[in-house]
Amino acid sequence: MAFKGEQKEKEFLTKVRREEEEARAKLLAEKVDFPYLNLAFIPIESDALKLIPKEKAEKAKAAIVNREVKTLRLAVLNPDDKETQSLIAELQKSGYAIKIFIISKNSLGKALSHYAPLEETKEITGQVEISDEILTNLQKEISDIKALRQVLENLFKAKASQIVEAILAGTLILKASDIHFEPEKEKVRVRLRLDGVLEDIINAPPSIYSLVLNRIKLLSGLKLNIHEKAQDGRFSIFSNNNSIEIRTSVLPGAYGENIVMRILDPRVIKIDLKDLGIREDDLKIINQELQKPTGMILTTGPTGSGKTTTLYAFIKKILTPDVKIITIEDPIEYHIEGVSQTQVEPDKGYTFENGLRSIVRQDPDVILVGEIRDYETAEIAMHAALTGHLVFSTLHTNDAVGAIPRLIDLGIKPPIIAPAINLLMAQRLLRRVCQKCAKKRLLTKERLQNFKKILNNLPLRVKLEKELNEKIQILEPRGCQDCHNGYSGRIAVMELFEINDEMEDLILNSPAEIQIKTAAKKAGFVTMMQDAVIKIINGITTVEEAERILGKW
Repeated sequence: MAFKGEQKEKEFLTKVRREEEEARAKLLAEKVDFPYLNLAFIPIESDALKLIPKEKAEKAKAAIVNREVKTLRLAVLNPDDKETQSLIAELQKSGYAIKIFIISKNSLGKALSHYAPLEETKEITGQVEISDEILTNLQKEISDIKALRQVLENLFKAKASQIVEAILAGTLILKASDIHFEPEKEKVRVRLRLDGVLEDIINAPPSIYSLVLNRIKLLSGLKLNIHEKAQDGRFSIFSNNNSIEIRTSVLPGAYGENIVMRILDPRVIKIDLKDLGIREDDLKIINQELQKPTGMILTTGPTGSGKTTTLYAFIKKILTPDVKIITIEDPIEYHIEGVSQTQVEPDKGYTFENGLRSIVRQDPDVILVGEIRDYETAEIAMHAALTGHLVFSTLHTNDAVGAIPRLIDLGIKPPIIAPAINLLMAQRLLRRVCQKCAKKRLLTKERLQNFKKILNNLPLRVKLEKELNEKIQILEPRGCQDCHNGYSGRIAVMELFEINDEMEDLILNSPAEIQIKTAAKKAGFVTMMQDAVIKIINGITTVEEAERILGKW
């Protein structure tokens, strides 16, 4: 009987201590103005928990209890603790938005106890760390696609994690933008997109691919047991003190699930406008438009033409402490410090339309709308441009002039379009010819006459660096160990269509596209084809590459 009494007393004292702990946690939460959380009543997501190692969680006295895309709910004992602040800074640097909650020691203990079942799968996290040593060794082995193929063949008997790590490292070394896994009847085709062109890497056995698929799903926070539905996720690669995000798309196919992984290198957003390959005369026009406090700049082109990179370069150009910039994107590709970025979530009712309505009420100076897809979004964006905001957005049309009829087709009235738009742009990406191995050759007479015809009536603002005559030489690709089939990197070809008073008057009458093009040429419009020819003459790209992207001349 005495034992039962002692046991009840212990249970009572334990209960009192826990209640005191929770009370202290509540008081601290009120003091530091963060919400309080009792993990005794809240489920902890194992996939979220394992985003940070147990040792780091213990040291920081914190645990991630929930994850929604790029937002983490972080439960902490004390937000002012140095180790806690260090962890928060590290997670933010990795591109996560952090929501902080105050918890008790008892709640923290419960969270840390959940690591025990995860010990067997501790290598699987939402992060892949490629050490400097591994990357250095692989850089010695992987000089081109052939070398990467050999490395992967040697690893086919290894763990899936090692195969995935090697593919990711090879992707970074070769500077690929996308990784494709395409299951076929008896093999899985692995391809990399290098400078905008897909290149075959290797054919993997289906047995290996099933392991790779599960590994990538786990890393990306996707469900292993879902095979009939499309899934999207993300994870990070840490290498050389850089955090690179990988956006994963899984799509069911006839012979299994297809994977496409987009490499989101944050170094892309550090690119200056000059690095995009914009001609000096076009750059002058763009800088003038970026200085205006109101109006809209629309950039057009197909998927993968560099529109988002260009808009991010605009933001970088105008970003100062006294300018408030808000974006609405689908999805957020790169996180920009000092910019309020939001992502559409249709399932939760946050669309481009109602998101943009909310953004306008946030008193922004500049608004970036990831894409104009419908009448409602277009209308709100146009009105924002007319009511004291500078608006950047994209539109899917083949050329700059085609944006006007496209907006009219969406239902926007010409009296709104004309005064709202400052500048229309269209762009494509061409591969740069490798300067180390390219071969010089004279233009054929036929090609020379063709170039002269294309460049006829260039506006005076465009200055050719070389005279177009029989002696002019251009470059053709060859290929060496420093490039991919004769090319290295990409450059934009652009056309700019300024909306001046004359153009406004024309747009008000709902003109046909041919009428707009005729008027634009009279006003000094330079086409993408003309820009491409100028870049060929200047030895930046090749005839073959320009015709691949823009069509035969």
